[in-house]
Amino acid sequence: MRVVCADVAETEALGERIGRAAAARTVIAFRGGLGAGKTVMCRGIARGLGVKEPVTSPTYTIINEYDGSLPFYHFDAYRLASAEDLDQLDAVRYFYGDGVCAVEWSERVADAMPDDAVVVQIEPMPDGSRLVQVSGRAIEEALS
Repeated sequence: MRVVCADVAETEALGERIGRAAAARTVIAFRGGLGAGKTVMCRGIARGLGVKEPVTSPTYTIINEYDGSLPFYHFDAYRLASAEDLDQLDAVRYFYGDGVCAVEWSERVADAMPDDAVVVQIEPMPDGSRLVQVSGRAIEEALS
């Protein structure tokens, strides 16, 4: 599924729709450069899951945990060198637990991503909009 989000509000709103559609054990693998809108979309996912507290980038903590209708685990793999680094954080416990996981910079730990992960590619466009491509049958069907 391809969507053009005109601004931050639309990007966050798409994230909220994804959050509402997500089930336990959903892993969302984000790809996109610095400033693409990954954290903005994660804020929307959290809102869709009923998270009330502010969502911030886990760049330094690697994982932020939030309570909502389902637990929400927000990862930032930017500072990780490999999938082994993610394994040392016991990511499998999160990926196959009762929550929803969002992994920013997932390409850095691609070998650790579950085969059924939803992939969200965000590409900034020259006009300031974002081209968002969502791949993952369960989420695509729920968003249609």
